[in-house]
Amino acid sequence: MERTLLCEIVTPERIVYTNEVRMVVAPTIDGEIGILPLHAPLVSALDPGEIRVMHGDDKVEWFAIAGGYIQVHEDKVIILADQAEAASQIDVERAKQALEHTKRLMAELPHEAESEIDQCEADLKWCEMQIKVAEKGH
Repeated sequence: MERTLLCEIVTPERIVYTNEVRMVVAPTIDGEIGILPLHAPLVSALDPGEIRVMHGDDKVEWFAIAGGYIQVHEDKVIILADQAEAASQIDVERAKQALEHTKRLMAELPHEAESEIDQCEADLKWCEMQIKVAEKGH
């Protein structure tokens, strides 16, 4: 029997995913990392990007995340994400509408509104990541 990892993807609002998987690929701040069973213990910050979980039957599930942290201990991977969404759950049209709305809002902001501009940039990246992951995951 093939050895597996327990993978959990969690946001402050909910548990997005829990399952036994063969491999997890995540975007750390130092680059993409692949986690297999018996991986050394690890804690790392995550960049916004895509999480891929692979099953023994070569099935791949995709998730969009907006940054966070990953913890690996023994055969368990916990991803604590600021935001996370499974590709199969992403409403692409809604994400595209949110992207356009955020672009319009950003264009109307004064240059002095740095915190609002930063938030808009983060929202734009989140919308773009959702669209990208949804296209890969379908």
